[in-house]
Amino acid sequence: MTGGAAIPARVALVIVPLLAATRAQADPAPAGMAQTAPAPADTLKDLYPALAACWIVPEGLARFERTEITARFALRRDGSVIGTPRVTFATEGGDGRARALLAEAAVSAIRRCTPARVTAALGAAIAGRPIALRFIHHGPRGQGI
Repeated sequence: MTGGAAIPARVALVIVPLLAATRAQADPAPAGMAQTAPAPADTLKDLYPALAACWIVPEGLARFERTEITARFALRRDGSVIGTPRVTFATEGGDGRARALLAEAAVSAIRRCTPARVTAALGAAIAGRPIALRFIHHGPRGQGI
């Protein structure tokens, strides 16, 4: 990657308890393509990319090795967040700064992405149920570091 290129990030989303488990890769839209408002999510499979799209790797995280953090929250029928998202897991790292950067980025992604656009049927199915988002930063692998 060159100087201003985006750092690849991976976002894994898990609906608890056992509604579904999947991994979603947040990829920006190709350059020059107009972005239109997506249709409301009608299934959990549709909801994952909608939530993952809000993830932005924090600038200060670029030099740290692989870091993972999980934020847990619940949505109302209308897709808005109930309460405040909580960080429930973080990998042990040599530097607490990486964890703090990732925790703030995870909570910010949830705030940016909600209220999520969901259909009435999906809203009824997920309302009040915990959702856990696992954010994974792979670090500078493959960059000669």
